[in-house]
Amino acid sequence: MSKIVRTVKGFELAFYFLYELVISSFRVAWEVVTPQSYSRPGIIAVPLDVRSDLGITLLANLISLTPGSLSLEVSADRRTLYVHVMFIDDADVERANIKNNFERRVLEVVE
Repeated sequence: MSKIVRTVKGFELAFYFLYELVISSFRVAWEVVTPQSYSRPGIIAVPLDVRSDLGITLLANLISLTPGSLSLEVSADRRTLYVHVMFIDDADVERANIKNNFERRVLEVVE
């Protein structure tokens, strides 16, 4: 992949992260200021396609920097990332969101 394409993909990843940052910040802020609790915390296992140390680190940090989610651990075989999420309406949807949005974009940039 050329440097130009990789740079463009890097900007796409950055803008997507900023979008997720804003949306999740409002969702967490709404949870704090409203009297009723809408949170349903849980831990999901996300199978990883990214294999490099840089890719796994970048993905885990982007997830942890997004309000309402936290990367907990990478399995010993480096094939699964465990993530705590504050709003787990459907584990499959959350897993697909991480894989199809964050991980796909990280793969385009680093591998």
